[in-house]
Amino acid sequence: MGKAPIRLSGTVRAAHLILTGYGHWLPNDPRGSGSSEVRSAALRELGEIHFGRKRVQPPRADLRGFYRQAEPKLAHPTIWFDATTRDAVARAVGDVISRNGYTCWALAILRNHLHAVIRTHRDKADTMLEKLGAGTRERLRESGAVPMDHPVWSERPYKVFLKTREEVVGRIEYVQGNPMKEGLAPQRWECVVPFDG
Repeated sequence: MGKAPIRLSGTVRAAHLILTGYGHWLPNDPRGSGSSEVRSAALRELGEIHFGRKRVQPPRADLRGFYRQAEPKLAHPTIWFDATTRDAVARAVGDVISRNGYTCWALAILRNHLHAVIRTHRDKADTMLEKLGAGTRERLRESGAVPMDHPVWSERPYKVFLKTREEVVGRIEYVQGNPMKEGLAPQRWECVVPFDG
């Protein structure tokens, strides 16, 4: 009789991957950020960095005021994803998932960012983020939705590692609920499969 495989307590089951649209969460964002420096001198004058998310979030009016001042200082225009661009992004994500053999348990494409919950894979989370960013950027550029030199995504994608079944299920529910929080319809994308966990 064979022994059951040993499951390490720190095993990562999935990653919650977040790509933020270019210019939508700057290093010195009043909400806080994961950045340690502001590279653009023009943006530096808008305020100091607060590393990490602030416990008390600023009022919406303050946030809108910050971005009204910031947008003219950016190298590229900020873009907002409408229904057409969200569909294009979803198709590109589906192509990346299919081409690389990823298993996607949740995907939400919002007005200025996307969330994906992807099962642990031979590719590290950073590689998956890079492939998702490149595939979606190429699709939007080719479609004419953005200029050919537009970066589409911010330079700092974000990832959260999920180790337990409960964390995975909770994050899937969070991602699935995100569109409705933004006033969008529930999303159903072909590249998403049910969690089998």
